[in-house]
Amino acid sequence: GVVGGFLILSFYAVIAGIAVGYIVESILGNFNGFTEATSASDHFNNLVGNIYWILGYFTFFMIITMVIVYAGIQKGIERGSKIMMPVLLLLLIILMIRGITLDGASAGLDFLWNPDWSKIDAQSVLIALGHAFFTLSLGMGAMLTYGSYMSKKDSVPNSALQIVFLDTLIALIAGVAIFTSVFAVGLDPAAGPGLIFHTLPSVFIKMPGGYIFSILFFVLLTIAALTSSISLLQVVVSYFVDERKWSRHMAVTVLAGVIFLLGVPSALSYNVLSDLKIFGLNFFDLVDFLASNVILPLGGMLIAIFVGWVWSFDKVLINLKEGAEKLFNEHPWMITLWKVFLKFFAPILIFLVLLQSIGILDKITALFE
Repeated sequence: GVVGGFLILSFYAVIAGIAVGYIVESILGNFNGFTEATSASDHFNNLVGNIYWILGYFTFFMIITMVIVYAGIQKGIERGSKIMMPVLLLLLIILMIRGITLDGASAGLDFLWNPDWSKIDAQSVLIALGHAFFTLSLGMGAMLTYGSYMSKKDSVPNSALQIVFLDTLIALIAGVAIFTSVFAVGLDPAAGPGLIFHTLPSVFIKMPGGYIFSILFFVLLTIAALTSSISLLQVVVSYFVDERKWSRHMAVTVLAGVIFLLGVPSALSYNVLSDLKIFGLNFFDLVDFLASNVILPLGGMLIAIFVGWVWSFDKVLINLKEGAEKLFNEHPWMITLWKVFLKFFAPILIFLVLLQSIGILDKITALFE
């Protein structure tokens, strides 16, 4: 988990830095004049191709992350989250309302809410499960780290349900905000991850009030990235503070510095190191692949095996029942169901996610076709 958080933050902060840069680009009106997505794509390539531009914003974002975590749990992370999360939700709702009031927004809603069910198969389900690892911060130690700060009165089952519900709700609101806007201006929704930086600037410039909404969107994106980055850095810092007995200030300074140095090659993968390939991947994509496709599912699988088979189940129940005694006393079958899922279903499904993520499952299934 610590290694996963370490690697993810090193490249995640690069993308977050680009989002910060796009706030400035929006304020300066540098997206004006874009007539199509290719113009925005060319602009993106020019920006990230500038070493000083991408390293500058990457450095700025890492400093902000470090300062918040440096301040501690209550004065830094908790205080920052209490401000950023409501702002994040407010901006999302504003953008969603703006999106659904645009002419042609109904096509975006139809695209989002009327899926092609024929495309759903075992492979797509495993891909979705793999995505859940990243979006729910599973397998990277975040749940363990923040769980250690929970009060004994807090219910683990309720907290888990709230996290999944809110994460899904935010994703759906963001989907409505983005796809209604994309369809309203007649652009291709199938741009994948490049949709944010390659397509959306062209979307905003074509919609009424696009200047303001462009700024709001990239502020929103930066806040979302910042809430994730402080979580990732806290995971690494907590390990060295609790297990290695480092002081908090030393851990934050040293570890943020090392993560920054590891992130520099990822940032340079867009320019001077673009021709450097390792196993056919540039440095950014390689770190992304190792962290997202290997370390996260592997970490999740090992945690499930350890809790289900190695750690005493009596100890598990003591922690699980804290704050939820009434729930489990009234529904004892839930304990049995949870035990079965944890010991059998979870490790097997996560193992399949791992095989799918690294491309082995496709080769295995191809042998039987």
